[in-house]
Formats: sequence, structure tokens, C-alpha cells
Amino acid sequence: MRIPLLAVVFSLSLASACVSAAHPAPHWQGSQLEREVSLRGSAVGEASLWVTGTESAVYKSLDGGNSWQDVSVTGQPATDFRDIEVFDDQTAIVMGVGTGSESRLYLTEDGGTHWQLLYDNPDPTGFFDSIAFWNRNEGMLLGDPVDGYYVVMVTRDGGRSWTRVERNRLPPLAENEAAFAASGNTLIAGKAGEAWFTTGGLAASVYATTDFGQSWVRLPVPLHTDTATAGGYALGQNRQGQVFVMGGDFQNRPGKYPNLAASGDQGWGSVNAGQRGLRTAMACAERLCVISGKTGSDVSFDHGVTWQPMSGEGYYTLSVGSVAVGKEIILAAGHDGRVATLSVKRSTE
Repeated sequence: MRIPLLAVVFSLSLASACVSAAHPAPHWQGSQLEREVSLRGSAVGEASLWVTGTESAVYKSLDGGNSWQDVSVTGQPATDFRDIEVFDDQTAIVMGVGTGSESRLYLTEDGGTHWQLLYDNPDPTGFFDSIAFWNRNEGMLLGDPVDGYYVVMVTRDGGRSWTRVERNRLPPLAENEAAFAASGNTLIAGKAGEAWFTTGGLAASVYATTDFGQSWVRLPVPLHTDTATAGGYALGQNRQGQVFVMGGDFQNRPGKYPNLAASGDQGWGSVNAGQRGLRTAMACAERLCVISGKTGSDVSFDHGVTWQPMSGEGYYTLSVGSVAVGKEIILAAGHDGRVATLSVKRSTE
């Protein structure tokens, strides 16, 4: 849907498996990139951090977020990169958004020094929302509805060619339903062919597949849905494999409303994260999980069961990965070129 980062390092030890109210809330500290672009895509490679955004911006860090290199796509029409998939420190795909052929994918195989056009949207009225990959070759792309149903495409060759999933493999559209390209997390891939995407509008839903995107089911989720700009904005998974959906309302970002839900044996249930406004991203490392949106962030020390506020500004997008032995890093990015990292020690258990 057409809606229109802070280099921070915070070290946190999770040596104990016991969750206690004594856990202090992490405090963001930070700076910003040289360009004050809006950043909505983020990814962590083997030893690299990447963020993407408006003005065809792509930035990469090789030192854990202390400094950033501008490796933006140049010589091509300007676009807004809302998502990125990093396969290794040299290979990445970025997704630009816009109507029709303005939605496009670019590939680098030399760490961002050069980019090549990989795929552009063949539908004049189409609009890309998110990409996700299970591995280097197999992936998916989600786009706004065309011809009356969502554009869900799959690739088996690393994004060089795409095949659209047929209408009869997707549930019919709900009334006033929409997908939001808010953070690169509208669509996520799990294990063994699992994947999920979320939608909003006057109803919030999660679509799920277990066969590498060939067929989908839809379930309602208990999020705020009072307006056409409300509902599900992003998905995430904790280290136990549980799936979370988060959202709110783009036109009422700081509002107090249900903004988080989680999957369970009996379907999707509401999670009380404080109802502190629109949340558009989630990342988990060890037992710690963070959700964030422009107005703020919240942290959990027990896999997302209970939550407390984090002080400071919020971010549009989050991602997680390992860039050093013995720790993981959560990468955040947001408005005005703000980026953040949260370093989490691995448990010794």
C-alpha cells in the first residue's frame, strides 16, 4: 500500500534464563547517517549490516554499526528501497516501491559496489510490498492486489525470474483489505517452506503457507482495525518459533490500541505490550525481543510474553543476525537517517 536510522551499540548479557522485573529497559543512544533519508529496510549479513531507504539509499557497515559506507544504487531512476535481502557480505537484493515498473529489484554481488536491475514490475497498476527468501534461490515477493487478488510471486533462481501464485491458491480479498510496505517485514519466511504475510484495513489478517508459497490460508488477528490505515503492518518470530503480528494505525501512530498478537494452539491471541502506538517491526535474540515503530520501542526478556517500554526514539525496521563470535546484533533503522544496534551475548546454557 502507498504509505508514505542513530549508530547505537548496547551490550546486554542474558546469562540467566530467569525472567525478572528487575531487568532494566535498554536505553537507545545514537547518531545518524550523513544523509537524512527515511530508512525502512534492514538486514544483517555474516559480518555486515545493511539499511535501505528513500533516494535509492543503501548503506553498509563492516564494523558493527560504528561507521557506514554509502553503497547506494546510482545511475537508475530514484526510488524508495523498502526491503533488502542479504545472502552474504557480497550478495544482496534491494526492493524499490512505486506504481508499475517503479517497483523493482536490484542485485549486487560485490558488496554494493555495483548493482544490476534484476526484475521490474510487469503490472502497470502493481506495487511491491515486501520480499523474503528461504535460501539463496527460493524466495517470495508480495505486492498489492492486481486483477482482484494479492500479487504473491515465487522464485526458484534467486530472483531472476518470478511466477505469480494463481488466484485459486489464495483466499478471496476481504473488504477494504490492504498490505502495508512499512518496514520490509510485511512478509517473512520461516523453516521448511513456511511463510506468513499480514494485511490491514478494516480487518486485520495473517496469511500462512507451508508449501513454499504455493497455497495460502487466512486467519483474523486481534489488532486495531477502526480505519482503512489500521491493522497488521509486520511480522516476527521469537527463538521458540512463535509468530507475532504487530500494527496499529499509520494516521494515528501514538494512539492507544491493541498493537501486538501472537500465534498459539487455539489461533491468534492478543498480547499486551502496553498499547503504545503503531509498531512496524520485531526482532528477537536469545530470550530478548524488541518491537518498534516511529514513536517508540518496547522490549521483552521472556520471548515476548511480557513487555516494558524502552526509552528514546523508535524505528521503522528491525533485523537480527550474528556478526561476531558469542553475540548477536539487532539492527534498527528509521526516519532522518537514524540507525541503531543492540548487541546481545549468547547464552552459555
